[in-house]
Amino acid sequence: MEADENQILFPQDPGFFPLMGVAILQRKLNYMSSQDQLNYERIARAIEYIRANFRRQPSLDEVASAVHLSPFHFQRLFSDWAGTSPKKFLQYTSVEYAKSLLKEKQATLFDAAYETGLSGTSRLHDLFITIEGMTPAEYKQGGKNLEINYSFAESPFGPVIIASTPKGICHMEFIDDEAQGLKTLVEKFPLASLSRKLDMLQQHALFIFQKDWKGLPEIKLHLKGTEFQLKVWDALLKIPAGQISTYGRIGKGINMPSASRAIGTAIGANPVAYLIPCHRVLQSTGDIGGYHWGPTRKAAMIGWEAAITAE
Repeated sequence: MEADENQILFPQDPGFFPLMGVAILQRKLNYMSSQDQLNYERIARAIEYIRANFRRQPSLDEVASAVHLSPFHFQRLFSDWAGTSPKKFLQYTSVEYAKSLLKEKQATLFDAAYETGLSGTSRLHDLFITIEGMTPAEYKQGGKNLEINYSFAESPFGPVIIASTPKGICHMEFIDDEAQGLKTLVEKFPLASLSRKLDMLQQHALFIFQKDWKGLPEIKLHLKGTEFQLKVWDALLKIPAGQISTYGRIGKGINMPSASRAIGTAIGANPVAYLIPCHRVLQSTGDIGGYHWGPTRKAAMIGWEAAITAE
């Protein structure tokens, strides 16, 4: 049976992988996210405008004008991209909203009642993303013995480069251009055998950018990191989508309450953007804080996830 190129299939559909060729899937991913990409660029400009003018509390009409959209189209933009209104989305990205979430979650992330009381999309990462650390033999000598596939794709938060070993995703980051993205990958694994190829491991991972997370396949990560880094990254997977945490709370969760600085460094070294949700870690004041791929993108992610989990 041949695949119908006009039909968009998803991993939960019977016969998905036998029917979908890699080239077809790549076109489908690009088709599904090209409008998201355009919307994200406009939303990023809106977030930047609001952050630059937050003391004045600009009206939504003013923000719409700043990104060259009518209030009507501005409203539709947020509805299409995030599934919520501009007012609600911007509330989700505010310091006040962050403070309210932090106040509600006084217990540590690893409190048994907190863990078992969650269900559905809120436990997305903890349930289906798993980490396997690379052995020294797998990453020594610049990845000499590693075979790595990589590809480029669009996401709701901008273009990404994604790479995988036979065991799982080893690298994903947001990029401004493909050449720079590939350069960064080569610097991390200078002696690995690199092939530009979209494989099934990458396909599984990229479907995380759908708004509907039901039926997503398991995503396997194969990461180069110290024992401490792997411990921190695993802790980040336990932050539910639509929620946030702080460096201090991560420290308490891994029984290292005085290691906030080291935890911050480990979070900053996260090799797989979004899949390990370092964007969900804020300063204790509720401020968005830093992010390797930019604070505007971090705010957009937090708002996007809050809108999805609020549905």
